[in-house]
Amino acid sequence: MPIPTRRLAAVLAVASLAVLALPDRGLTSLLLVDGVVLAIALVDLLLTPAPGRIEVARDLPGVVSLGAEATIAWRLRSGSRRRVWVLVADELAPSLRAGDRRVRIRLEPGEEVRASTTFRPARRGRFQPREVVVRVTGPLGLVSRQRARVLPGLVRVHPPFRSKEEAELRIDRARLLEVGLRSAAGHGGGTEFDQLRDYNVDDEFRRIDWSASARVDRPIVRTYRAERNQTVIVLLDNGRVMAGQVGNVPRVEHAMDAVMMLTAVATRLGDRAGLVAFDHDVRAVVSPGHGPGQLGRVTEAMYRLEPALVESDYRGAFTATLARFRRRALLVVLTELVEQAVGEFLAPALPLICARHLVVIGAVQDPEVLAWARATPTGTEEAYRKASAVAALQERNRTIARLQGLGATVVDAAPGRLAPQLADAYLRVKATGQL
Repeated sequence: MPIPTRRLAAVLAVASLAVLALPDRGLTSLLLVDGVVLAIALVDLLLTPAPGRIEVARDLPGVVSLGAEATIAWRLRSGSRRRVWVLVADELAPSLRAGDRRVRIRLEPGEEVRASTTFRPARRGRFQPREVVVRVTGPLGLVSRQRARVLPGLVRVHPPFRSKEEAELRIDRARLLEVGLRSAAGHGGGTEFDQLRDYNVDDEFRRIDWSASARVDRPIVRTYRAERNQTVIVLLDNGRVMAGQVGNVPRVEHAMDAVMMLTAVATRLGDRAGLVAFDHDVRAVVSPGHGPGQLGRVTEAMYRLEPALVESDYRGAFTATLARFRRRALLVVLTELVEQAVGEFLAPALPLICARHLVVIGAVQDPEVLAWARATPTGTEEAYRKASAVAALQERNRTIARLQGLGATVVDAAPGRLAPQLADAYLRVKATGQL
């Protein structure tokens, strides 16, 4: 498809002005000059190589974390016998926030050139750019030939693992405990028998194995380690209460960080971790596993989830979980502690899972509400806001007490602390053998 360039418009304008400036100006002279310019443009078009002679390839990263910087590159090769200027425009979604989606390159005959730009996605999800537009400019720069090319691509934007360093710290600490070094949990912590060894002065007297000691005629103690092959299943609420933002981040994003941290810590310590994501229906299920790829499978199941603006069906999600996973497990329910939603939907359904499983409920506090409750009002508006914040916090505390009364452990954490505190709760369960 022929496209006139700005140069052609400028040449026509200059030629027309030059004709109008002549003493013997007239319509015939103007049409004649413009006709000559258009004839030259036609020649330029005929000399312009077809866009199909330009090979184009796009290199995209398969997976990018939300907010992380990545690179997209285009590779162009000319099949023309003369030097050409090529403009490539890519079909990139605005939320990918690419530095530039257009590149202009000069290609020598047979030359391959690579151009790139960075992008920093602002939204999770699956992005599939399909087309690039290739425009080749003629040797005189008056006309271009343009053609759209189908070039399918895929970028998966995953939730960011903000608590990765915290996860590594807890994994290292738990491993030190396993080999019998001192830690906050004490020497030789755990409930699963590990080995027999000689007694030393730091060992607890109750750890002595008297039968083994009698056989070898010296004190022998039994050492224990944290149990392995336990099961942790995270139930991620994807309903309307998770759509609100805390610290400019949706609640569901805080919850996803906690899912990734629990999965990383549990699987690296030999336990099995799985996921059930739900709103009014079950949206994703990842069966418990402990292989090195389990964190990737869990992340892949979450990255396309967007909170549905409906009430979550806790009873349906819990029933589906019990049907799939019968073995006693640690169930971590990630939701928001809204009194109405908890009273009408979560609390009535909670006995279904508390009867057989160990249940932890995790939620994110809103620091703005805490700040309003602690602030000293200086006017009527601030006084009303403080009263509303205090009432909201009291309501939240009543909700937490109600859930604890039903047998659940509640972790209500500040933004950025939900994942570490839930991991600590899991490690305490593991070290004390509650499963």
